[in-house]
Amino acid sequence: MENIDRHEWPELSGETREIWDQIAGFWDERFGEGNAFHRTLVAPSVERLLGLQAGERVLDVACGNGAFARRLAGLGARVTACDFSQAFLDRAREISEAAGLPIEYAWADAADPQQLLAFGERGFDAVVCNMAIMDMPAIDPLFAASVRLLRPGGRMVFSLLHPCFNSVYTSKVIEEQDRDGNLAVEYSLRQSGYLRPEARRGLGMVGQPAPQIYFHRPLSVILQAAFQAGFVMDGCEEPAFPAGVEAARPTGWEAFTEFPPVFAARLRPRGG
Repeated sequence: MENIDRHEWPELSGETREIWDQIAGFWDERFGEGNAFHRTLVAPSVERLLGLQAGERVLDVACGNGAFARRLAGLGARVTACDFSQAFLDRAREISEAAGLPIEYAWADAADPQQLLAFGERGFDAVVCNMAIMDMPAIDPLFAASVRLLRPGGRMVFSLLHPCFNSVYTSKVIEEQDRDGNLAVEYSLRQSGYLRPEARRGLGMVGQPAPQIYFHRPLSVILQAAFQAGFVMDGCEEPAFPAGVEAARPTGWEAFTEFPPVFAARLRPRGG
């Protein structure tokens, strides 16, 4: 068991990078420009919180195959995107160049603040980190660097699997009940833990070549890391699927409409 005070696993950084290089091709093919989870839950929430203005300069940290970076560029942003998986970057760059989008891609490990700061302190209107914090062995460096990368009035927006409802401790439950002679199906969640940070392997997409490593941290730990870096939070969303969306699997999140599988937040540097 992990000590509750521990929420960083730097010794797993190399292995985490190797896994993402291994599964990047599978993820790119399955994810494309955004799967239903991304299109319905993640992207709309992040875009609302970001409130992007044409011409703004944005740093997309842990950009993956570049789908969201391309979306930002399509909305008029000047985008720099980075990832620690070279396999992901190669695919992102190839797709973006074919689409004629002037996105600057660069290799950088978000666990190394100096690599992020090399993009230019006070050089960005916004920093975005989309669905990646739960995949990062360390998050303190990301927040520490991001607060220094932002121009006055800038903001950071991040999204991740909701640590309260969608974590390594979550099990989905489907029960059938007889209610006054009528059979009803009830969808609920069972939590076996929450407060204890945990590094555990799991599947982000069914069928991927190897399980990735998830780094569970309670929400208080994630936000405290941001606050200690000098941020305040002034917006958040907890998106869930609306009723009536057909699920690809019986246990798909589309069926659990009362529970948000994603948490997204907007941060601003304290005092400006």
